[in-house]
Amino acid sequence: MTDTVSMTPAHGRPVILTLPAEIDMANVDAIGAQLAAALTPSTRVVIADMTATTFCDSIGIATLIRARKQATANGTELRLLLPSPDVLRVMRLQGVDAVLPIYHSLEQALAAPWVTIGGTRVQAPRTGSATTGDEGRRRPGSSPPPGRCR
Repeated sequence: MTDTVSMTPAHGRPVILTLPAEIDMANVDAIGAQLAAALTPSTRVVIADMTATTFCDSIGIATLIRARKQATANGTELRLLLPSPDVLRVMRLQGVDAVLPIYHSLEQALAAPWVTIGGTRVQAPRTGSATTGDEGRRRPGSSPPPGRCR
């Protein structure tokens, strides 16, 4: 696994964790440990940078979902930076985009606003910034909304 860009955040700065080209049973324990170390209560945002990721199997997806649960428990926001259309397609098919915000550029992931609703921090709607929930899905044969990745 490649080194993280920043594991010790400056005050108010996100932690950016660079993930490897392949996420599978051979390295998922190390990835899980690095995510767990980054997702501390004192960290507000962790960006899992999957820019180099070309493959992520089911155990890798499960690790990301577990990390999301830890993030939620600690009051940390976990964001995925995932520009690869092939890996993005798998994430969408598995429903990961329904539980984790997926961004297509680092600028979008860094700029994403969050708001507090009923004591819970949630992502504010922002066209074209992330794929989350149903707005990231479309009917077969329909065109993606402007500014969206396929």
